[in-house]
Amino acid sequence: MSGDRPNRPDVGRPISGTADGIAYLALPPTAVDARPAGPTRLIVAWPGFDPPRTAPALAAALPLTGVPTWRVYLELPAVDGRPPSGLDSGALLTSEGVEAYGAAVEQAVERLPAVLADLRRDLGLGDGPIGVAGFSAGGAAALLTVARGVVPVTAAALVAPVIAPANAARSLEKRSARERDWNERAGALAERLDLGARAGEIAGRDTALLLVAGTKDRLVPPTEITALRDLLRRRGATAVESAAFPMGHALAAEPGTEARPPITEAVRVDGALTDWFRDRLAEVSPDLGSGRIASDGDAVDAQAPPSPTLPDVAAASQTPADSGAPADDRPAQGQAPVRFDGPRVEAASGSTRRPG
Repeated sequence: MSGDRPNRPDVGRPISGTADGIAYLALPPTAVDARPAGPTRLIVAWPGFDPPRTAPALAAALPLTGVPTWRVYLELPAVDGRPPSGLDSGALLTSEGVEAYGAAVEQAVERLPAVLADLRRDLGLGDGPIGVAGFSAGGAAALLTVARGVVPVTAAALVAPVIAPANAARSLEKRSARERDWNERAGALAERLDLGARAGEIAGRDTALLLVAGTKDRLVPPTEITALRDLLRRRGATAVESAAFPMGHALAAEPGTEARPPITEAVRVDGALTDWFRDRLAEVSPDLGSGRIASDGDAVDAQAPPSPTLPDVAAASQTPADSGAPADDRPAQGQAPVRFDGPRVEAASGSTRRPG
């Protein structure tokens, strides 16, 4: 259970390394107006089969800069030596694609305790619950983490998660005019990874949940997101919310494998997730603006370090020989999301928190 020990950079700079053999990119806590309000000092996030397909690309799309915890972006585990970043959601129409998807999602969850042990060592963090986040296939990994209870999870934010591979394949069939070609093994795996069927387990974990949909998403339509939200509430979940944005499935431009300036849709989603995690994990106070956030997320007296920039993220994910990242200032938070609330779609007036 050993990872490549990273060289600790200057305060405020990203760290890259491997944990249990899985590559990661870690962004340190640099929020100057907030500190952790509880024991959660770490958020783990996974990319998808569609853009953003890698940890650096997801970190550039959803940096969550205002959240006063470490945000660690993990690659989905390689399957038979083939990185999931070489696939896309269209692979779900084939048996091989479903098996690669299932192996990546299940291994991400199964290996998480060992990955966390290495991350805590590398980042100097103690034990405690974590937050999780994920996009598409990575959202499925995050939701399965909650369902299986392999580690304590305080809050989980899922962007266009693949809730059921069979549903995703059905959407792909309609879009591509192709029929799925699944063998019996692929069908059984898809059934096992139907996360709607695990709603009772998810609801019983007492984890705050945010489900994010794209109103133009043809792979995971917004109705599937709201159906899962309603099912979780019927199963007893008391802290599940959903939000939607005018976007399709992707959160980055193709090919979505490198750290690039975020697209407008990603900026909006990042703003919503940042607010949501801050509401649940942080104590926010302007008086903290003169302090520094230590590696464990606590405020100490010192000048606050700068937030990691896009070149920082790109450089941390590349070797010195090929670190030609584009310069870019982090964009401001975008417009408020659209929230699903009951049968109607309404514009949210800021945070995604529900009244009461």
